[in-house]
Amino acid sequence: MFVGEYTHSIDDKGRLAIPAKMRRDLEDGAVVTRGIDTCLFVYPKNEWLKLAEKIAALPLSDPKARSFSRLMLAGAMEVEFDKLGRILLPSYLRDYATLKGEVTVAGVFNRVEIWEKKAWETYKSAHSVEEDLSTLNI
Repeated sequence: MFVGEYTHSIDDKGRLAIPAKMRRDLEDGAVVTRGIDTCLFVYPKNEWLKLAEKIAALPLSDPKARSFSRLMLAGAMEVEFDKLGRILLPSYLRDYATLKGEVTVAGVFNRVEIWEKKAWETYKSAHSVEEDLSTLNI
């Protein structure tokens, strides 16, 4: 399970250190892809396979399903950790999420999200737990 919020930096080569607490659940394989809200999603390989199967089962005749499938699946890339616990984020994914310099790495239960730091702060200030909770049936 992924929880927590961490600030890290992407180096000039596009490498990002993943917090050690999160890395343990990603060591058996990880996939990074375009996320929703202009961030990146990082899934453990087993969680990614569950999601990919659900996406693949969406109706091919539905234009929105095809679009979502392309966004998530075509943009995905398997990543490996180097000796320093870093992953290499491809330039097309960094560009998608406008990632440079400082980023926020956020644990969101079954995935890790990678946000441009200011975008994350803006997102948090625009949403409150109370407002979001009032529309959900929890």
